[in-house]
Order: sequence, then structure tokens, then C-alpha cells
Amino acid sequence: MGNLKTCITLFIVCMMLGCNNKTQIAQELSAAAILGNPKYLAMSYGGYRETTRDVQPTIAELKDDLKILSAMGIKVLRTYNVHLNQAANLLKAISELKATDPSVEMYVMLGAWIDCKNAFNSANGEPDHSLESERNAVEIETAVQLTKAYPDIVKIIAVGNEAMVKWATSYYVQPGVILKWVHHLQDLKQSGELPTDLWITSSDNFASWGGGDAEYHTEDLNQLIKTVDYISMHTYPMHDTHYHPVFWGVEDSEADLSDEEKVEVAMARAKAYAVSQYDSVYNYMTSLGVNKPIHIGETGWASVSNELYGEMGSKATDEYKEALYYKSMRDWTNENGMSCFYFEAFDEQWKDANNPLGSENHFGLINLNGEAKYALWDLVDQGVFEGLTRNGKPITKTFGGNKAALMETVAVPPIKN
Repeated sequence: MGNLKTCITLFIVCMMLGCNNKTQIAQELSAAAILGNPKYLAMSYGGYRETTRDVQPTIAELKDDLKILSAMGIKVLRTYNVHLNQAANLLKAISELKATDPSVEMYVMLGAWIDCKNAFNSANGEPDHSLESERNAVEIETAVQLTKAYPDIVKIIAVGNEAMVKWATSYYVQPGVILKWVHHLQDLKQSGELPTDLWITSSDNFASWGGGDAEYHTEDLNQLIKTVDYISMHTYPMHDTHYHPVFWGVEDSEADLSDEEKVEVAMARAKAYAVSQYDSVYNYMTSLGVNKPIHIGETGWASVSNELYGEMGSKATDEYKEALYYKSMRDWTNENGMSCFYFEAFDEQWKDANNPLGSENHFGLINLNGEAKYALWDLVDQGVFEGLTRNGKPITKTFGGNKAALMETVAVPPIKN
């Protein structure tokens, strides 16, 4: 009997330790363990419902979104700035969910917005790309304080969002500005003020990381590549269906394919185009004698456009093409040990508030009516969203789940010249 009691006691203790260890592991995973792990899918997240960011999502709304994202298998979220309440409130919402359910796992790549002097403010003069905004220091300090307040959640700080790419004429900075702040954060890690396993990066267009024109190949960029913990690279083939359509359209040899097959081969080329941009960054990085991880900090495909990418333009945007791109990018990155912070979880209508059908408003996988777009129909069928709501509405399928109706909206890419 004594031996039986001992065995039972040991079993209970082991079970308790197992539970405690599970909770502990969830709290102590590092960026190195999370990034590239297909069990920790990543997503870009804003959560704004209205036509202006003056209306911030509430804690309750953020929690609803977190539950939906968790049901999708998403465990890492990317934010873009800390000067609005959204990021701090998101961290608070995650922390509160974890307090009520220790099994909750959700981590954050915290974005610190960086821009140049006079960015978005013509009243003070034209943007001066040789100088940085005085507010950058406040943004970085706020990111530091949030990371220190939520070290179990914030695993990455990204210094800037597309802050170096030169087509961002309203705000871009020179690489030396990003390098300065990355050095600052790395120094805080070394001094113990920030966790040593926190990873520091910048999230930018592939060209900004050396994968494009030689004008980006500066010594400051080279030093930045050597200083970040990993490269967070953006790629957007959808935009290049208009701006650089070398991969887009129907080839002469594809003329006899069905319309659906024509779309599928075009989207396969779009994925290959994204891979080629990754390769260009990898090749530049290794040419410097550097070999560190590259993860996709942002990529996506809009489902609607009334401008450059729609029916009157490159015929690129609809839910079917979006779904093909989403699946192919998830498959590629998962198979190759990369994270993909897919853009984005939910439609946000503030991005192009004066044009409701503008593509920027329609990159989400779930629309503003709480309807899962075609990319997520299988998850609705699996019941993963059962009992969950957004804005009080259950998660249902677009087009009432009628694929034939969906396919009527799918335009075949133009014949290539």
C-alpha cells in the first residue's frame, strides 16, 4: 500500500510539474525558438474597425480578435507603432487573457515607427530625408518601456516599417538612422536593461535590404545587416502586377488552359517572383560574409481594387487569387523554416478612407462584416471559429460559401505582350 501511495504521489507531482513546465515554456520561448517554427504562425495586425485611427480598438475588441487569431493557429503578431494606444492595449489584452488561461500563447513583434524630419507635415517644410524626426527617440523609448513591462510577450522590436525604401517619399530615412537605433537597442540588451534573447530588426522592402538597385548598397546598410539579429523582408508581387509585371499575365503557351488554370499558373509565377526577391536579399547578405535568418516581415494580396490592380487594371485582385497566394506563401515559408507575418488578419478601412474599394482597405483574410474570405473557408468548415464573434457577428463565409458565385468575380490576367 505504501508503494502504491508513493507512486500516486509521484504521479500527481509529475503531472503538476508538467503543467507548470508547460506554462513556463509558454512564457520563456525566445524569438529564436519562435521565428521559423511552423507551430507559431505569424500575422500582421491592426484591428482598426473605423475609417480613422482616432477610434482605437477597445480591449474587448482586441480580445475578440485574439481569440479568432488563436483559433487560426496564429501565435505571433506584428504591430507597427507605439505612439497610438493600439499596441499597448494589445499587450494588455494578451496579458489579461494569459492571466485567465495560462495556456494562451501569443507573442508580439513590436514595431517602433521611424520617420524623417517634417514627415507628413508640409506646414513645416518638405520632408528632409537627411535628418530624422525628433519624435523617433520617444517612439524607441516607449517601445523599450513596453518591452520591459511585457517581456513574456514582446519577443522582437522592429525599428521602422518600410522606413528606408525611397518610394516612401513622405517619410523615409537613410539607413544610418535605423542603424543608430538598432545599435541603441542592442546596447540595452548587452547592459541587461532589455532581455538578452530579445531580437532586434528593421522591417523593410526587399530593395532596402540590398536586393534591389545599387543605390541602396551603402556602408550603413551593410553595417545594419551585420547588427540586426535577423532580416525582416517585405515582398509584394501584387503591386508589381502593375509596376513591374514581368511575371504577370497569360503566356501564349497557356492560351488553351481553362480560365481557372490560367489564374493558377499566374499565381504560381507570383509566388516564384516573391521567392526571387528573397533570393536577391539572401545573395546580397551573403556577399557581405553574413549568414543570418531572413523572415518575411510582410506580404499579402488584396481581394478588391477599383484602381491599378482591379478589373480596369492588372486584374489581380479577388478572393480566389488572394487564397492561392496565402496558401503558397504559408507553404513555402513553413517548408523552409521561415516566419511569414502575412498582411493582414482583418480588413481595415482607415487606410484609404476616401475610397472604400481601394486595395489598401482589402488585404484582410476576414472582412469588416466578420466574414472569412475564401482563404479561410476550410477553417469555417472545420468549426474552429465556433462560438467566436467579431463586432457581435459570428465568423461566416463570404459569398454565403458559394464557390461558383465567388469564381464569377475572378478575372483572368491579361495576355502578355
